Amino acid sequence: MTDGPTDLAPREAWHRYLDGRQTELTEETASTYHYRLKLFGEWCEDQGIETVDELNGWLFDQYESYRAGQDIASVTLHNEMETLKNFVEYLERIEAVNDDLAERVNVPHVPRDERSRETKLPTERALALIRHYRSSETLRGCRRHALLEVAWHTGARLGGLRALDLRDYDRDEQTIEFVHRPESETVLKNKGEGERVVALNERVCETISTYIQSDRYDEHDEHGRQPLFASRQGRPNPNTIRVWMYLATFPCIQGECPHGYDPDACEFRNHSKASQCPSSRAPHHIRTGSITWHCDRGVPREVTAERVNASQDVIDEYYDKSEKRDRMEKRRRPHLNKLNIE
Repeated sequence: MTDGPTDLAPREAWHRYLDGRQTELTEETASTYHYRLKLFGEWCEDQGIETVDELNGWLFDQYESYRAGQDIASVTLHNEMETLKNFVEYLERIEAVNDDLAERVNVPHVPRDERSRETKLPTERALALIRHYRSSETLRGCRRHALLEVAWHTGARLGGLRALDLRDYDRDEQTIEFVHRPESETVLKNKGEGERVVALNERVCETISTYIQSDRYDEHDEHGRQPLFASRQGRPNPNTIRVWMYLATFPCIQGECPHGYDPDACEFRNHSKASQCPSSRAPHHIRTGSITWHCDRGVPREVTAERVNASQDVIDEYYDKSEKRDRMEKRRRPHLNKLNIE
C-alpha cells in the first residue's frame, strides 16, 4: 500500500490509469495502451526507477532513444510516446508528479502521409476476388466469400463484423445493422455512436443469403445469440475473424501465386501461418481499401462516413488512398462548370 500518489510504482500507476479508463476504451484500444505502457514500465524497472516521483525529462528522452534504437517504425514511436504523454498528464492530475512534467515527453513529429495507413486491399484485387467467388460453383456463398463481401461493402471494423447476429441481416429490406451490445460482450468501437443500419445491394444480399442457407454453422454463443459469422463453437474470437479474412484474400484463390509458391504445398495455407502470406490482408486492410473504393466511386463523403462509422476528417487523413490525380478527375473536375465566368 503506498503512502500517496508520489510513491506509486510506474507499473502500479499505469494499471490505475487504465482501470480508470475502462468505461471509455474498447477492449482492443485498452489492450494497445496496456502494451505500450507495459514497455515503459518494464524499462523503468530495468533502470531501477521505483516511484513515479523519480520521472523526469531526461528519463523520457532516454526511453525515446531506447525505443527508436529498436528499429521500430516512426509512426509506432509516435504512438507510443503519445500514449506515454497522456499517462503522464494523468499523473499530473492526481498530483503524483509536477504539473509541467507531461510537456517534457517528446512526441516525435510524423508527416501526415506517413501517419496514414498505406496497406490496404487494392480495389482491383478485391473486385477480382469477389467476382471469382461469385462465379465459382464451389466457393460461392462460402463463409470466406460472405465475410469478404460484407466487409468490402460496409467498410466495417473487425469488431463490427464479429458483433453481427443473424437477426441483424434483413433480406427483405436489404440491410445489415451494427448494434452495440456490451451486456453480451460484443462492443462497437464507438459504442452507441457506432450503431448504424447499412444498405446492401442485391448481389451482396444473394451472397449472404446463400451463405446462411448453405455454409453457416447453426450455433449460438454463450449468451444465446446467433452470430452471423459463426464457428463450430459459436461466436469466433477476434483473431479467428482475422485468420478467416487472411484466408479469404489469398491471391491464389483466383489466379496464380504472385510469389511463386505452389498452392498445394504452401505453408501459408495453414491457419497459424495465413497472416504470413505477403498478399493476404487483415480486416483493417479491407476497411481501408473499401473506404478508398467508396470515395473513388463518387459516393459522397458524408454518406461514406455514415456507412463506415468514421468522421470525414479521419477518412481524408487515414483511409482515402486515392491518387491525387484520381481525386481531381473523379471528385473535383465535375464541379468546374460552377466556376465559369461567362
